[in-house]
Amino acid sequence: MLTTNSTLLTEEKHKKEQEPIDFLLTKITDRDHKQLEFIQAVEEVFTDIKDFYYKNTEYQKAKILDRIVEPERVIIFRVPWVDDQGEVQVNRGFRVQFNSAIGPVKGGLRFHPSVNLGIIKFLGFEQIFKNALTGLQIGGGKGGADFDPKGKSDGEVMRFCQSFMTELFRHIGPNTDVPAGDIGVGSREIGFLFGQYKRIMNEFNGALTGKGINWGGSLIRPEATGYGSVYFAIEMLKIRDETIEGKTCIVSGSGNVAQYTVEKIIEFGGKVVTLSDSNGFIYDPNGIDHEKLEFVKWIKNTARGRISEYKEKYHDVEYTDTYLTPDYNPLWDIKADLAFPSATQNEINGKDAENMCKRGIYLISEGANMPCSMEAIKIFKENKILHAPGKAANAGGVAVSGLEMSQNSIRLNWTHEEVDHRLQQIMKNIHAKCLQYGLEGSYCNYFKGANISSFKKVADAMLEQGVV
Repeated sequence: MLTTNSTLLTEEKHKKEQEPIDFLLTKITDRDHKQLEFIQAVEEVFTDIKDFYYKNTEYQKAKILDRIVEPERVIIFRVPWVDDQGEVQVNRGFRVQFNSAIGPVKGGLRFHPSVNLGIIKFLGFEQIFKNALTGLQIGGGKGGADFDPKGKSDGEVMRFCQSFMTELFRHIGPNTDVPAGDIGVGSREIGFLFGQYKRIMNEFNGALTGKGINWGGSLIRPEATGYGSVYFAIEMLKIRDETIEGKTCIVSGSGNVAQYTVEKIIEFGGKVVTLSDSNGFIYDPNGIDHEKLEFVKWIKNTARGRISEYKEKYHDVEYTDTYLTPDYNPLWDIKADLAFPSATQNEINGKDAENMCKRGIYLISEGANMPCSMEAIKIFKENKILHAPGKAANAGGVAVSGLEMSQNSIRLNWTHEEVDHRLQQIMKNIHAKCLQYGLEGSYCNYFKGANISSFKKVADAMLEQGVV
């Protein structure tokens, strides 16, 4: 059926009759309708800041929201490379520099087949507010490629990284944009990327973080995201005069974030019973101790295997293929006290959230970025679950990346104890900022607190810098 001019005019009139925030969200949804993760991230922030935004008319007059949802620039480029068989391969690279109002753009690089513009925009948008919460002078951005490092030789990964940096180098720098690692980009990839950057630029500077400790990296950077997630949970538990000791915890993922989340939970006396990957999860009712964790690190970091191999060594363990239950993830149906989703976006849906509430979960600290759907978030809020969003709970990673930038600037390395102390203080400060705007009686709405606090910082900086 043809759409008439009168129909279009009626639809436009209806849109303009909406509240400004709802109108802007409709506009974004119409324009970027295929970028579902980005739209979800924007809606989550808009939901929490709406009342605050309307009370501050200077933000509306300056069109802060209209500007903050638009990246300063988006770079998309081809990445040609040659595999071990001599075949030419081509991937697509991205860098979204979202907002530099409070400092040079900062955000990781993700190498994964699922990477597309919508994923990178969602991650970059989240990064604006995460970085603002750290208290450091860093703006928000993200990048990556639809390249899968799994199953690739070191030579193939090196050739891909060198090709990727051959384009990216012209868009980054210590005072412009400082990428780091993310899913699929660990110390190996950062090493290859930095080596190519240094070769092209003929200078050694802090243009990337996550570097090796012998050549400009920071102690605790690999551990920081997982450690920070646990430090944040500790602050949340203090509200109830509780500690992690003796608590049963479920953790998703088995990569860097999950590994160091488990390590820190064990240190504080908690009991972790799960880990997962994209195929399934293990449930160890006896708990994952230091010895078992070291085996997981060997599986994932050295052998680059699957979490199912855990059961081959520790037989009193259940392994479940999650593809057998596409409507929900049975990992989240295990009885526990605390949950640390540390895998990827939207790993917890509405049914999972209901199961978690029924099975005793009363605190969630997000190690991953946006691991919960909007429906899940709503259910957790209705049940008064203490729920920390990734932009607050997993900000430890970018915080220590920021500390690495500081160390690079002064050409010094701080001790393990000093970096860890600074990390703990940053997580305490973020928690305090969440309480400032998120307290609703005796309950803290951590999403609201984190979103308002971080939005205010970025918005005020944008106001002071004019329309740019």
